[in-house]
Amino acid sequence: MESFNTKREETEGEEKKEQEKNIEDVDNRLNEILSVASECIQSEELRAKLLLKRRLICYDGFEPSGRMHIAQGLLKSLIVNKLTSNGCTFIFWVADWFAQLNNKMSGDLKKIKKVGNYFIEVWKSCGMNMEHVQFLWASDEINKKANEYWSLVIDISKSFNINRIKRCLKIMGRSEGEENYCSQILYPCMQCADIFFLNVDICQLGTDQRKVNMLAREYCDIKKIKKKPIILSHEMLPGLLEGQEKMSKSDENSAIFMDDSEADVNRKIKKGYCPPNIIENNPIFAYAKCIIYPYYKEFHLMRKEKNGGKLEKCGKRKKKKIATF
Repeated sequence: MESFNTKREETEGEEKKEQEKNIEDVDNRLNEILSVASECIQSEELRAKLLLKRRLICYDGFEPSGRMHIAQGLLKSLIVNKLTSNGCTFIFWVADWFAQLNNKMSGDLKKIKKVGNYFIEVWKSCGMNMEHVQFLWASDEINKKANEYWSLVIDISKSFNINRIKRCLKIMGRSEGEENYCSQILYPCMQCADIFFLNVDICQLGTDQRKVNMLAREYCDIKKIKKKPIILSHEMLPGLLEGQEKMSKSDENSAIFMDDSEADVNRKIKKGYCPPNIIENNPIFAYAKCIIYPYYKEFHLMRKEKNGGKLEKCGKRKKKKIATF
């Protein structure tokens, strides 16, 4: 009997150690996942999902349009790699029909698909780990289950009034006050439907998409759906010029594109807004913090000797080093 009790105690002790190890692993993964975001709604829900010991489904949707800038290319690659290395599967919803609704590429679906394939190849070339990444084309997936998808869109559209939907128009780069086509009112209902159609755990988009992601959580409350999507929003990379909260393709001098030459990048950076002793709303420091530091784990500030000279290795004490600027 004593031997049996001893073995039982040993087994229970091992189980407790394993449980503690699992909890520590979950907390480490939680911190890594949260590191990509400026906001998480809700981190407690995210931790509970991580305890389920399955790969979580993250998603982001993108409209194929024009050239890809570094916020879409480099920043997104960093985020995706961080999430997939911490137990997530990342779905890119290639929003070809959405681009057509938003009149991107003049609404030409063939051109939109061509640009979508270009985006995928750029991500592959800039270091995105594709092992746990899926690219799903909206038009293909919706056509496979048209009844399920459009029934969901209709139900969402019936659950909210027009003013609530119009508050989401910023996701398209539109304002509430400007003239809107009916197709643009449909857009937020479709984007909200995507989340449930894809059975998403985490909506991983920029802060500019927050309102439609919150619409999905509100829909869960209305329909008493227990599985609410977690909103993991990354901060928007600002444009290079003063007062630009978001990098814009419409102003080529405010954005660095993935296919820019070295000369183009140097020219744009030198003309970029970078006031001395000011960190807030400073695009150059935003790029250093969000792209250069995560890629290289250190960076150098090159200054003239009269201004203090070269500031070496802004690594582990990044905030302190930046403050000295």
